Formats: sequence, structure tokens, C-alpha cells
Amino acid sequence: MLTANENSREDTAALMAAIGRKAKAAARPLAVASAERKHAALVAMADAVIRNQDAILDANALDMRNGEESGLSSASMDRLNLTPARIRDMANGIRAIADLRDPVGEVIAEWDRPNGLRIERVRTPLGVIGVIYESRPNVTADAGALCLKAGNPVILRGGSDSINSSLAIHACLVEGLKAAKLPAEAIQLVPTTDRAAVGEMLKGLSGNLDVIVPRGGRSLVERVQNEARVPVFAHLEGLCHVYIDRSADLDMAVKVVVNAKMRRTGICGAAETLLIDRAVAGTHLVPILDALAKAGCEIRATDEVRSAFPTAKPAKEQDWATEYLDAIISVKLVDGIGEAIEHIETHSSHHTEAIIADDASAVERFFSEIDSAILLHNASTQFADGGEFGMGAEIGIATGRMHARGPVGVEQLTSFKYRVRGAGQVRP
Repeated sequence: MLTANENSREDTAALMAAIGRKAKAAARPLAVASAERKHAALVAMADAVIRNQDAILDANALDMRNGEESGLSSASMDRLNLTPARIRDMANGIRAIADLRDPVGEVIAEWDRPNGLRIERVRTPLGVIGVIYESRPNVTADAGALCLKAGNPVILRGGSDSINSSLAIHACLVEGLKAAKLPAEAIQLVPTTDRAAVGEMLKGLSGNLDVIVPRGGRSLVERVQNEARVPVFAHLEGLCHVYIDRSADLDMAVKVVVNAKMRRTGICGAAETLLIDRAVAGTHLVPILDALAKAGCEIRATDEVRSAFPTAKPAKEQDWATEYLDAIISVKLVDGIGEAIEHIETHSSHHTEAIIADDASAVERFFSEIDSAILLHNASTQFADGGEFGMGAEIGIATGRMHARGPVGVEQLTSFKYRVRGAGQVRP
């Protein structure tokens, strides 16, 4: 299995240039590949993942040992860890993508002009996509499958922590491409942990890279946004909030909050801040915090909250702007939905927010005044996931406002062109 490569900067530049050229060469045959051929490749990939489960688990065990030795956090170790169940989910995710409608060639809109011209707006692949991600080896499968479905070659640069797992998964994807007689270079994994490889991707690989999708922590995303010479789909941290309105059902609030925080603490859709309407503090606050504490969650709260729940730790100002990715939550009482919205708009990363409420007017105000990519009513923030949206999977949750926002799935990985049909018209 591969451990860290110690390439010279010149070697890495040459390696990445070759990867870029191969990806560009694969773009045209992939863009015109039939829906049936792409479907066959994806099904073969899923089958290969299941067939090679033991090899993937062995590779992951090596990454897990390396992670323990390097002192990875518990949240990072959870993101890195693969189990038979997670591998089955990975394969099922690829199959779900295979079963999606092929977006390439879809007519988005069409209309006729008074001069008889017929105009169509048609989906096309974006081009060569670079995906830079950390820790989660399953992103290798998700990103590779999504880009293929949308007709895009992809260059995957996973984290050094998960290099062995990613290589084992990538081998299954290549197996699927070859089985369907599609270019093996349509999905490439950068085979080195040299950080200079990221720098080469940010430069655009001599014009061979069309868009970059970063998926990781703030430092990675900020570096990509600051240095990239190609367009970026920004996936910023998930500083997600849950607001408990005065009209919220208590049992529902307890169930949703515990799930939003504790189902998986290391994912970007995990709740990090809990806001509770002061009007129901006497009935809702302690039961919700009791349930969180019993589930193993550390609670950091304002003095007002701590007076009712003394085991909570004091919250500092930085807690309201922290993505814990761990079993920690910050808690505050607010004077109704107005103050809740003000807090969220001040501190949120504009990823995902949830309101628990029975009051329809409160829900509508929450939905209309908060500018985050995903808003939920009476549901856990952990549903902020392309698979749960019926997209099969996603490369990430885009928190910007250009082109793609929210889960970046198959449709978001396409652009469009115009087809204009005439009968000899000329412009006067």
C-alpha cells in the first residue's frame, strides 16, 4: 500500500501536468458517451466495490493505524473509518447515481421567436473537474460517480490521511470504466500526498482544469478560494443552527435536536448551535439539554442557560462561530424568532439551519429571512445531504451564490449551451 510519496516539486509538477492532459483528452469521448454506457460503468463500479470489500477494508485499516499514530481527532477518525456497512452504503450510492436521469442533452427550456427561430437551452458537461477533499475516503466514490454521470472527467485529490483507502476505491472505479469501454482517465486519483499537487491544481493544470470543488475545513477552502485561477464551488464549514420556537412540540424538539447533533458529529450537517425561545425555557430547555447530555454531548452555554442547567460549561464568544465536528454544542436563549434570525445571520456559515415550530408564520419568516443554502422545518440538520435529497450523492454543499448552491449533485455539475434552429433567416 502507498504511504506518503516524497516527490520533488519538479516531479509533482510533471505528474500533475500529465494528469491534466489525460483528463482533457477524456473530456470529449465522455461528453458524447451514451446514457446506457455511463449507467453500465456505474453499475460495474458498484459491483467492484462490493467484490473488493476486503481489499478496501485492509487499506482503510492501514490509514486508521496511521491516523492513530499521527493523533487525528476522534471526529477525523470517524470520517476516515470504513466499515462493511459504510462500504455497502458507498456501493448503493453509486447505484443510486446510476439510476438518476442522465442530465446531458436535457432541454432545460425552449421557445420560438417571431422570426421563426427555435431556441433551446440544453445541458452540457462542465468540463474537467478537480475535487480536493480531506479525510473522507467515500468522497472518492461519490465524486467519481457524480462527475461521470454528468459527463465530466474528474481529478481527485484526497487527503493524505485516507490515501490508501482512496486508492483502493479508485481501483474499483477504473474497473467499472474499463468494463463499459470508457476512458480509464475519466476518473483519476492523484497518487501522491505531496502538497505541491494541490498548488498545481489551483493553477489550472495549464488550462486543462475547468472548475475546482474543495471539500474540507476552513483552511483548505480559504486557500482554494484565495489561490485558485479557475472557478470554485465553495463548500464552507457547516456552522449549523437549530432554533426551538415557542410553538415547538417538546417531544419533537428533543428527538430532532439529539439527532441533529449526535447522529454523526463529524459531518458538515451536524448542528453546532442550539437557540431556544426564552418563552419556553421553563418547559423545553432542561429536557432538551438532559437528552443531549445523556447522549454524551458536552454543552457550552450562556450564564442564563447555566443557571437552569448547572453542568453546562460557560460559552465563550468564539463558540458561536465554531464548527466543533464533535460531541459539543453551544446553547443560548433568545427573545423569539427575530433574535434567533439575527444570531444566525451574524454567525452562520450559510450552510444549513433548522426551525422546530408549529406556527406557520414563524416558519415562513425563518425561511424568507435566513440566507442559508438549506433550511429545514421540523427535521434534523443531518438531512443536509445530496443522497437524502434524492440526488444519489453529492460532491459537497455549496455555500456560495453562483451557479450551484446547496447539495452539488449531477445537475449542478452541468452547464448549458443554446441550440438555435432556423430555416434560412438572416438578420436585417
